[in-house]
Amino acid sequence: MIRINMFSQADSVKGQGVGSAYNELTALLRTRLVDKFYVTVNKYGKSDLTHYHTINPTFYANSFSPARGRKIGYVHFLPETLEGSIKLPGFAKKVFYSYVINFYKRMDQIVVVNPIFIDKLVKYGISRDKVKYIPNFVSKSEFYPESQARKNAFRNKLGIPLNKAVVFGDGQVQERKGVDDFAKMAMANPHIQFIWAGGFSFGKITDGYDHFKQLVDNPPQNLKFTGIVDRKKLVDYLNIADLFLLPSYDELFPMSVLEAFSCGTPVLLRNLDLYKAIIGGYYMSGNNSQEMNTQLRKAFDDKSILNKYSSLSNLASEKYSEDNLAKIWDDFYHEQYELGKKLGQIR
Repeated sequence: MIRINMFSQADSVKGQGVGSAYNELTALLRTRLVDKFYVTVNKYGKSDLTHYHTINPTFYANSFSPARGRKIGYVHFLPETLEGSIKLPGFAKKVFYSYVINFYKRMDQIVVVNPIFIDKLVKYGISRDKVKYIPNFVSKSEFYPESQARKNAFRNKLGIPLNKAVVFGDGQVQERKGVDDFAKMAMANPHIQFIWAGGFSFGKITDGYDHFKQLVDNPPQNLKFTGIVDRKKLVDYLNIADLFLLPSYDELFPMSVLEAFSCGTPVLLRNLDLYKAIIGGYYMSGNNSQEMNTQLRKAFDDKSILNKYSSLSNLASEKYSEDNLAKIWDDFYHEQYELGKKLGQIR
């Protein structure tokens, strides 16, 4: 049995997609692939494969130990994708961004969740042969279409009339997520209930913290900020939503979109090239808040559009399901094990 140790602090801060992706993979290995891999978390004993999910300095230091076996790094972000998320002084930013790339270069193998990042990593000096694309996925046991009775009960709990349209979005409250555009669209559609689930995972170093704190404390009348919601409860919000809206300016492979797909909720996104490579054809889009708002209004004026994209969400959820990804991860880890044996990294 292949021994895999996960090094991760991904779930130490709630409300981050990297934590969701980490938990999904760990659960998959411990259920569907439990007879093939012995999985530990944050253990310093000998392992065949060590999979680093976060870039903590202590993890970087222990990557020099021969007990780590073959080292696999998960790339959930690049320096440029942190712009609009955290605010650091110029010198600190330069040092941190350099550290991020040095961490990735320490790895024997890199896994990216979006193929568009392969070329970017190559430009940072990482060999293309060392980079593998494996998409994120979500479990159907966690995110699924609920019964109408349960949807109605949750609406009643939130005080939302059964006949009122709902637009839902989630993620950290920050500039990169397009929260300002979400609020702008709420103001343009006062007859629709908008809900944003998420908070300030980075605290006061969140880029634009003062501005967004003011917005959260004084939102438009039809916009509700819930704060950070436990992931297990997001399924209820996604099921009462007539539309999932994520106007982010930059993403890798947002778990929130996969979660919406898995619930059969229609999706509206900003028109980004990185989405086209992985989920093109499954969602509505616009280049800016005005175009996204036009798409939103068309969908609510013609319910057949919402029905169409609900069906497309269901199709997308099958593509990025546990069943498909279990085989991909099984093959990947076995390939890495054999390569590690061949190179003398595993003894």
